[in-house]
Amino acid sequence: MIKLSSSSRQPIREAWTLERLNAELTINLGMAIDRSTHSSYTSVLNSYITFCRLHGFDIEPTPRTLALYVTFQSMYINPKSVDTYLSGICNQLEMHFPLVRTARQSTLVSRALQGAKRRFGVATLRKLPLTRNNLLEVFSSLGRSPSHDDLLFATQLFVGTDCLMRLAELTWPDKVSLRDYRKVTMRHSVQHLDNAISFWLPGHKADQYFEGNRLFIRKTSSEAYNLFKSYISSRDNCFRARPELWLRTNGTIPTRSWFIHRLRSFFPSSIGGQSMRASGATALAEAG
Repeated sequence: MIKLSSSSRQPIREAWTLERLNAELTINLGMAIDRSTHSSYTSVLNSYITFCRLHGFDIEPTPRTLALYVTFQSMYINPKSVDTYLSGICNQLEMHFPLVRTARQSTLVSRALQGAKRRFGVATLRKLPLTRNNLLEVFSSLGRSPSHDDLLFATQLFVGTDCLMRLAELTWPDKVSLRDYRKVTMRHSVQHLDNAISFWLPGHKADQYFEGNRLFIRKTSSEAYNLFKSYISSRDNCFRARPELWLRTNGTIPTRSWFIHRLRSFFPSSIGGQSMRASGATALAEAG
């Protein structure tokens, strides 16, 4: 029997029941990945199970089964997506089949995927970045007395571009089950500094520890700075008691579909939510 070292004292804690240990473990496992990622991985697992049932294969993810799955799926979707699908399959099946990642990394699966990419691969279609003229077009449309929602959209567009933000960091998912208040930016996090205004971005799915980031809108970014000040004034007049920073006229947090609908009233589908981040990054690169 291993004895405890006398030089290391352990705090006295009450023993948990087995039921509580299992319950807490279940919660931790459920929070290991983001809700949106879990939803995508569940869909991917369904596609793998459907493939196995369709062809009469055992569900165990052997190298050959995964290679056949890659071959089949690559006929219908981009092989780059199939590569991502394999990650989801590994995540969902690892608890039941501990060797699934070994099978995923096997030579057979790797070569099947590489061959599919060479055979069926297509160029990645990316959204175009917003140009300076694009932004000014939205800014000039506001007029002297813009509505609260018009001001909200323009502010999010300019701030998102200036701070290299993702659309998901400014809006809520359309699917209610994927909404998470831990990712919602709060009004009380806004700080007015001498040469900038800042607010706290609490977290996103790539920020697994929810450490967050403080974003700054500097006075030198005149349109973004002035729009943010105007929006804050309008928001506080309408919703002084509400904690959320971004709010529509009806009191709801703007959703992705709401933002995209507004974006479509100005630009074609070649401009999307990713265009803000791409535009900001391009501007920084050009500035050196």
